[in-house]
Amino acid sequence: MAAPSFPPGIPTSSPTASPTTSGPLSYEQAGVRYELIDPLKVAAQRAAAATAAHLAGHGFAEIAASRGESAYVVDVGPFHLASIVECLGSKVLVADAMKELTGRCHYAAVAQDTIAMAVNDLVTVGATPLVVQAYWAAGGSEWFEDRERAEALVAGWKAACDRCRVAWGGGETPALAGIVEAGRIDLAASCTGIVQPKERLSLGERLGPGDAIVLLASSGIHANGLSLARKLAERLPRGYLTEVAPGVGYGEALLAPTTLYSPVTEALWAAGVRVHYAANITGHGWRKLLRHPGRFTYRLHTVPPVPPVLSFIAREAGHDAADAYGTLNMGAGFALFLPADQAAAAVSVAVDCGVPAWVAGAVEAGPKRLMVEPLGLQFDADAMILR
Repeated sequence: MAAPSFPPGIPTSSPTASPTTSGPLSYEQAGVRYELIDPLKVAAQRAAAATAAHLAGHGFAEIAASRGESAYVVDVGPFHLASIVECLGSKVLVADAMKELTGRCHYAAVAQDTIAMAVNDLVTVGATPLVVQAYWAAGGSEWFEDRERAEALVAGWKAACDRCRVAWGGGETPALAGIVEAGRIDLAASCTGIVQPKERLSLGERLGPGDAIVLLASSGIHANGLSLARKLAERLPRGYLTEVAPGVGYGEALLAPTTLYSPVTEALWAAGVRVHYAANITGHGWRKLLRHPGRFTYRLHTVPPVPPVLSFIAREAGHDAADAYGTLNMGAGFALFLPADQAAAAVSVAVDCGVPAWVAGAVEAGPKRLMVEPLGLQFDADAMILR
């Protein structure tokens, strides 16, 4: 990886603003080690691939290229079905902490986050979300005694489903004392969608040199990187109440709900914009732009503005640009790869949906790597191994 330059607000050395800071804070220190997690994912994918033959007994077949992508796709004849399951992770712990500090309930927002984790992955393959299922595993039945919190979770879940025009089919609400910590809840969602017509499938078979890269804005940290963000709160003099911008507290900023991108992808199809590939920028940050298995160079000439909370995390955690952009979304929550002559139209459609967007770069022939020219950053092929 080339030595990076540094965008405004991201330091070249460890921060000094917080007296509790004791050197840079890594994702590994926060308890997340991708070098241990990713090999398991690869092993699981290889084992799962061996089960695809079972579909033939039902008259169906998998779309093999969807293995390793954000959603799994099955050819069922006149159309494709896509499916995904995702959990929210530790963002609920921030919501719980902020309730104790401020008295405000944020469970409507974390409900949207949970829906977004599934739906935003599903739409990368060109699917229209149809049905969402809920998994709400509490540390005991007592969790549901807080009526305000439970009602906010239900209302937020329904509102997100309405925004994505997806049916909420049902779910599971187990009380898992001894597995989930008392007073906590683990939120997850599965989503099933349809790819119709089949040519809407966007697994990257049409991706090639000359395609444009359009980045869609994030609303903040979304729901990835919260282990790091929570660890950082322990080092701040005022914890979650520390200001990240005038009048904006750290905890409040972390809880900005994740942007739902399915309204954009649906509007793009309706407008005749044909997406060749898409990536949901979650864990691994901008390295997710290397997700496609092909050998291409992705050259970016434009970077979106960085939300204040992400600049704050990078600065206070002592991250350089490579750490920050290789871990967090840094203002870009979703990437579209599409014909260059449709890039401006894609930006216009996204903006009409209320999501800022930028024509940020292009796909080129060459070795597999991501080059973020304004920052002097380069991520090579080995920075993103998911298969």
